[in-house]
Parts: sequence; structure tokens; C-alpha cells
Amino acid sequence: MSISRREFLIDSAAAAAAIVLTDSGATASRAAVPTSTTFEPTWDSLSQYECPEWFRDAKFGIWAHWSAQCVPEQGDWYARNMYLQGDGDYNYQIAHYGHPSKVGFKDIDYIWHAENWDPDKLIDLYVKAGAKYFVGLANHCDNFDTWNSKYQPWNSVNIGPKKDIIGVWAQAARKRGLRFGVSVHGYYCWDWFDVSHEADKTGPLAGVPYDGCLTAADGKGMWWEGYDPAELYGPAGAARTPEAHTAYDIKFRNRVNDLVELHQPDLLYFDSWDPPSAYGLEIVANYYNKNIGWNNGRLDGVVNVKDNARDDVKKSLVVDYERGRSDEIAEQPWQTDTCIGQWHYDLGVFQSHSYKTLEQVVKMLVDIVSKNGNLLLNIPVKGDGTIDSDELAFLHGMAAWMSTNSEAIYSTRSWKISGEGSPQLRGGLFSEGGEQKLGPYDFRFTTKRNVLYATALGWPDDQKLTIRTLAATAHGIVGTVKKVSLLGSKRKIAWTRTADGLVVTLPDTKPCDHAYVLKIEGLDLAASTPVTPAVLVNPPINANRHGEITLLAAAADLVGKLQYFAGIPPFIGAWENAADTVSWNVHFDHAGAYSVTTFASSGGGSTAIILDGGPGVSVVQTVQTKGFDDYQPFTGVLNIPAAEDLVLTVRASEPSSWHAMNLASIVLTPETSS
Repeated sequence: MSISRREFLIDSAAAAAAIVLTDSGATASRAAVPTSTTFEPTWDSLSQYECPEWFRDAKFGIWAHWSAQCVPEQGDWYARNMYLQGDGDYNYQIAHYGHPSKVGFKDIDYIWHAENWDPDKLIDLYVKAGAKYFVGLANHCDNFDTWNSKYQPWNSVNIGPKKDIIGVWAQAARKRGLRFGVSVHGYYCWDWFDVSHEADKTGPLAGVPYDGCLTAADGKGMWWEGYDPAELYGPAGAARTPEAHTAYDIKFRNRVNDLVELHQPDLLYFDSWDPPSAYGLEIVANYYNKNIGWNNGRLDGVVNVKDNARDDVKKSLVVDYERGRSDEIAEQPWQTDTCIGQWHYDLGVFQSHSYKTLEQVVKMLVDIVSKNGNLLLNIPVKGDGTIDSDELAFLHGMAAWMSTNSEAIYSTRSWKISGEGSPQLRGGLFSEGGEQKLGPYDFRFTTKRNVLYATALGWPDDQKLTIRTLAATAHGIVGTVKKVSLLGSKRKIAWTRTADGLVVTLPDTKPCDHAYVLKIEGLDLAASTPVTPAVLVNPPINANRHGEITLLAAAADLVGKLQYFAGIPPFIGAWENAADTVSWNVHFDHAGAYSVTTFASSGGGSTAIILDGGPGVSVVQTVQTKGFDDYQPFTGVLNIPAAEDLVLTVRASEPSSWHAMNLASIVLTPETSS
């Protein structure tokens, strides 16, 4: 089981927020905050907030989660993990830079030069890909500010790139008409970076403190002379007093207010479940008041915090779901933030070509927008300021899809139902995945004035799409369909409205790939009260041309508190309860024996699982690995009695001795007879 960033931060910051989904319903346009409003640092005052129209219209933003942690090209949390003896990042640090008692993360900050960074070129790519806002990383949990920070000397103007990264990003984005945002993660440094004050437990340098224990006096004659490591890593040992923590909170407030004053962001993102620190509400009130001043008395700014079910939070801010989503139409606008790979650049993701596919992201965007949400997508940037060829190809693909279909995305609003089709995608933090389940029987709806856009999430083999919500006999639909067109196609579209649904015959040529938008005119959308048709079961998973059947984590139906994690490999985790189950609907072309290879991991304990397809169709396997990141193949044989569709379920074989595990995939290979 992987420990998520959410679990760590809740523990370390003592912040707990329940995850409760919002009530569904159509979203109405709301007026701007009046000029006379002045916000106070209270939830009652902040609840006067109204989300600006630009954010509701934008729908899609791109994020550059870029800092010195991208220099090693080892992915996210390098600055912390390099101080964890035995971790892969610790080993990488020693092999490439030196032992953390001698060469610490401060030195990675120093060698971050951003030497090939061309922000204008990158922003041009983001604009062509369809982004309407851009977000730059102002600091991560490594506590290094990427602007000319008045209160944090460890910043990108003094050290490393010797540039105001945020200022340059802002200029490039605004020059191209994008709204500009900043993300702030540095509040968590107090706990997140405390590992820099420790030492190896074993080996030749056991007990030798890491560089987080250095003092300003130790810097004499070093490149960092005049800088205090405690201002980067946080205080060490006996210096970690309540008074020091209060001083840290005050400094954090001052840093954020300085960032806001200097760069006047349209969006301020916090990696937290509430406005961070004891001064969080003060920070938000100050930002809103400043924003009103910049915009002639109109509040035009957005503050993001993580998924929080409290009404006062939802009314006062824009809630964000990290690598997740709302699973229904939310009353207030919301945002998903996710990444095509790791948050910080990971060379391994590029080398394995394992970024999210364009199909995944397109379907994700369509689903999110149908539920009153926005998608903020991180494209990881290498330490030198460039992106790789796979990322470039992704952006070009996104540009092509948006050029055809953006009419159904920008400035749209949710309808009274988000769509129809197969089972809903799961909601909440870290719930992304499952998009590959969606196909030509799945639609997502958006509206613009009295036009209904129905986006089909696949292209049918028979070139016919049927929208059952709009059947001639459907309850709650007011008006007559007068025109149906396919975005991107010049061909006249044949359609008919029957008792089964609005049946559309598609042309021979696809206008794009991955998702296809029908523009439907004539209905009275405001007066209609559509009813979602009965849910379809997931279509069965078929064998590939070699006869293999691959059951991926993202395609599974999960029962219980299990979660899908988009890691490397993607996996089903949080499997701590023996009562939880994972299942797939599978089509078998023929009877016979199938070799079963299950890729899974455990935290060291041995746990027995059973792959069960019904009476007489089962195989028991025992999973035991060195750790949750140590995925191993576990084999067995499953005898299939007939060519048929079966639901295969993984569950605990011995519930009383269950240990937590992760499950990545299962491959079924037909055995050849001798």
C-alpha cells in the first residue's frame, strides 16, 4: 500500500477534512462581488465569495510543477526521499551528487540553472493545446521560493537560475492572453523536510548528521556563505519549539502576501485542505481584497484548496481534487489537478513511455466539464527548462482535439444531468482512472445557451450513436430536436428520434480521435428535467490478437474503500480490509486452461488471494514481496468451462490472515495443449 501525500500531510499538519460529495444540480450563473465588499479573515465573511466567470468559462489550464526537484529527473518528493536511507532517491543522490551529510538538497537548488528554458515557446505550446490559464509553482514542500522573495533568501533570484521564475512565467502567459496562477506548497516544509535533520542508521556514515543540521556559521567559505540552512530546511533539534513554529507560520503568511503583491495572480492554489497555517484565513482575505483593488472593485480571483466537504469552505473557495474528481454535478465550480506523469519530471516515465495517453486526458476533461469542473493538467518540465518528445506529442494531440471540439468545452455549463452510459467514474481525491471503460455508449452533456452538446466517448463500429436520454418517449424532455451536427465534420448528419433514443448515423470519416461531439439544437433545455436511463453494465474485456486477456487496475470495479492510484505501475491500493473486492467483466473466446499471472506487492506480509469466476472457476495465489513498491508476478492456472462472459473477482482467500497489498494487473494466457 502506498502512503499518499494526503495521508502524510493530514498527519503532519494535524488537519483532518471529511470527504463528502456535493449535491448534484444545475449550476446557475452568479453575480460578481459588489464593489463595497471588504473581506475579513472569517469564514462568515469569506462565504460572500463568488467564483468569477473567467474561471467557469476557462475549463482547462496547464501547470508547470517545476523547481529544483526536476534536476535529478527522478520524480516527485526527491528533496525529502533523498534523506531516507535505502530509498531509491537516497541511492541516486549518493551515486550522482554525494552523501546527504555532505551534499544536500540545498546543493541541488544551487545547480538548478534552467539553462534551456524558453517560457515564450512553452506558453505558445500550452495556448495551442487549449489552455485558458497557466499556473506556475511558487514553491514546493522543499521551501525554495521561485520568485524574488522578500522573506525567503533561499529563492531562484539569489540561488540557482538567478531569475524570478514566477515573474517571467507571468509575463509570458499574460502576453498571450492567459490567466495566470501560482501554486504554494511550502507550508508543509516544517514536517516534510524534518528528515534532513536526521542521519544514516547504518553504514560507514551512521550517526553523521545530514546537511539539514548545518548552521549559518558552517557556511563560511562555502558557496552558501551568508545563508542559514535552517531557513530552508526548518529548525533542527531543540530549536523546533512552539515559538519557532509560530515564527514559521508568520513568515509563511508574509511570503504568500509578498507573492500576491508582486505578481497579482488570478489564481492562488494551496496544497492543503484549508487555507494553510494559523494565518490562512488572513491570507485569503488579503488576496481577495487585493484582487478587488487590481480589478476596479470586482473580485476576479480564485483560491484553490483540496477536497473539503465543509459548506463554509465550498462557499468561500474553489475546491480542488488532486488526481480525482467530483462524481456528480457540483453546485459550486471545482477543479481537478492531475499530471500526465509524476509531478516533478521523471526520466523513467519518458523512457517507459508511460505518460497518460491523450485518450485518457480527453475523456477526463469531457467528464470533468460535464460536472461543473475545470481540469488543471501538469506537464512536467525538465530541470533545464525543456519538455521531452512524448510531452510535445501529447500537446500537439491536445491541440488537434481542441481545435475541433472546444465549442463543447469553453464557456459551457452543466446540464441537469452530466451524461448517460456505463457506471459512474469514482469521485474524491486520488480517484482518477477508469476512463478506458468509457466508449460509444457513454455520453457527457454540456450546454451553451439553448444548445446541448453530447460528447460520445468512443466511435461505434456500426457508426450509429444512440442517446437514450433523448428518446421520443423519454420523460422530462421539452421541445423538438431540430438539428444535429457533428463538430469537425462538414457532412450532413442523418438522425431520427425513436423510442430507443436519439439515433445518429455518423459519417465514414472521423473528425478527430477519442471523443466526438454532437451538437443538438431545438430542445428547451431550461424547461427539461431529463432522467438518466438505466445504467449499462461494463462491456466485457476481450483477448488481444495473441489470445491474452489483460485485466488492468484502471479497468476494475472496486468494492469497499479501495482506491486506484496512477503510479508506476498504476495500481489498486489502500487494500487493508479483507472484505474489499476487485472485479472485471471478461469475455472468454474458448474453454480451457489459462495461465494466470498476477502482478502485486505487499508490505512484507504474506496474504492469500483468490481469483474467483464462480463455481469451479477459481485459483488461489499467495502474495508476498519485500515492500509495496516491489511488484512481483504470482502464477497459477484457471480452468474455464465454456466460451462465455464471466465476472472475475479478486478477494481474500483467508480473511483472518489478511495483510495489506497492492494489485497492478492480471494477465490470462491460454495454455496450448501438448
